[in-house]
Amino acid sequence: MLYLVATPIGNLEDMTFRAVRVLKEVDLIACEDTRHSRKLLQHYGISTRLTSFFEHNERDKGEKLLVELRSGKDIALISDAGTPAISDPGYRLVRRCHEAGIGVSIVPGPQAAVSSLAVSGLPTDRFAFEGFLPARSGARRDRLTALLSEERTLVFYESPHRLAATLADLAGLCPQRDVVVVRELTKLHEEICRGSAGELAERWRTEKVRGEVVLLLAPAEPVEPELDLDSALRRELELDRPLKEVSRELAKVYGVSGSEVYARALAIRK
Repeated sequence: MLYLVATPIGNLEDMTFRAVRVLKEVDLIACEDTRHSRKLLQHYGISTRLTSFFEHNERDKGEKLLVELRSGKDIALISDAGTPAISDPGYRLVRRCHEAGIGVSIVPGPQAAVSSLAVSGLPTDRFAFEGFLPARSGARRDRLTALLSEERTLVFYESPHRLAATLADLAGLCPQRDVVVVRELTKLHEEICRGSAGELAERWRTEKVRGEVVLLLAPAEPVEPELDLDSALRRELELDRPLKEVSRELAKVYGVSGSEVYARALAIRK
């Protein structure tokens, strides 16, 4: 069995009783950094053998872990902080276990993205986690531009030394959009900073940023279509575009099913 075990993202009191028990009982713990994880495990009196498992050895080490799992051993997968397999290569090992018929179980606990969303005050009914934005400025702006019309709350991980640049990009693209910066979550200097993109960009223009950062962007306001559905269909039909393609596109815009749009298009075309 492969166990995905969540570990604290800052406050050691967030480790669950079940997580401690599982980490003590498994045959092996796969982790990103053995030095980092060994300190964590020593705090809880866990002496289980460790092995490194990270982006650059994931393919070869993954094969070795699968051999161990097939032999009947239990392995726990942990990350440096939070829930493994989220924004890290652990998901590939999970997929390979499923393909090989090896059981996978989760020991839930801390997770920075969802925890930050919960304390942000932004809408939580629909959200999208985008991981880390590109490090290069041009690629980062392109990604943000593509996401500006997203009607879900967006959650990003960001490096502290790139936060100012990312906020400056947002200030240039959507200066009045609500943004939340969650820093050092669960730690002594935890901070939840809310404001417009322009306001937060100004704050961190010169201020040095320390610690782990989660950046959240409020959803875009829904844009009302300029034309009613029938008028939009007539316009597209005049362009002689494929009905299925038109139906898919307009269904998203008008919030109706593709089959309904398709049926309406057929009726208009007659």
